[in-house]
Amino acid sequence: MSCKKENNQTDSENFKAISSLKSITEELNKSDSKNIMVIAHRGDWRNAPENSLKAIKNCIDMGVDMVEIDVRLTKDSIPVLMHDKTIDRTTNGKGKISKWTLDSLKTLYLKNGANHKTHHRIPTLEEALLTAKGEILVNLDKCYNYFDVVYNVIEKTNTQDQVIMKGNVTLEKVKNDFKPFLDKVAFMPVINLDDNDAETKVNNYINDFQPVAFEFVFDDLNSPIINKFDSIQKQGSRIWVNSLWESLNAGYEDDMAVINTDSIYGWYVKKEVNMIQTDRPQLLLEYLRRKNLHD
Repeated sequence: MSCKKENNQTDSENFKAISSLKSITEELNKSDSKNIMVIAHRGDWRNAPENSLKAIKNCIDMGVDMVEIDVRLTKDSIPVLMHDKTIDRTTNGKGKISKWTLDSLKTLYLKNGANHKTHHRIPTLEEALLTAKGEILVNLDKCYNYFDVVYNVIEKTNTQDQVIMKGNVTLEKVKNDFKPFLDKVAFMPVINLDDNDAETKVNNYINDFQPVAFEFVFDDLNSPIINKFDSIQKQGSRIWVNSLWESLNAGYEDDMAVINTDSIYGWYVKKEVNMIQTDRPQLLLEYLRRKNLHD
């Protein structure tokens, strides 16, 4: 009897997860929605090591819509989660990750944000996608140049519908590099609005590709595109910005939001941004929920 109850509880939890992911995916495809989606940068790294399985799980429990994770290749060409080219900053090991095999990396421990060794290990991309499967969307960074290897893992875990790839490249280049994958995994262009040709790049994508979202970075507010977010959304693409540090957002950053929450996150609301990648997902979620801009 107890086993049956336990199985029923598991089935119920799985149904809730699938239902929740479905609602997140449906929201993603509403390009001009006023609801703001929250993306956690490297997972919940303030409460778990960055790019760890625990950092992903925390985001799921928190109600985050998407987790951004970084992917590097080991010496034996296994995709693992790691932001830097070296393992010095985030583990108790040293050297380039490309010089370590997966087996050797699995002997190491991740460090937390205070530079202390934890009991967490470096996850493979497969482990990360299985943790996220049916629960949360995933944005993959740092792996544009070896996406063919990464895609094999996405296909193996059957998480194609949960993954968004990205790159700071022209439409012509992404079509050339990503041709086998563009009808299988969503691609989001990253565009620096400070560049003189930013508007041309945006228009090229809108006219000939229509990405699910644009990720915009900007150091100042001079770009005319900043006042055209609503128009871009009406043409089918969400607007993603980063509240991580000031060079990405003209000073509208997370650490300032701790002190002046409304003047920082409120600016994004006024500009009709509807996707924010943040280093403070709990703070941002609480703010948006108070404003009825997130479930």
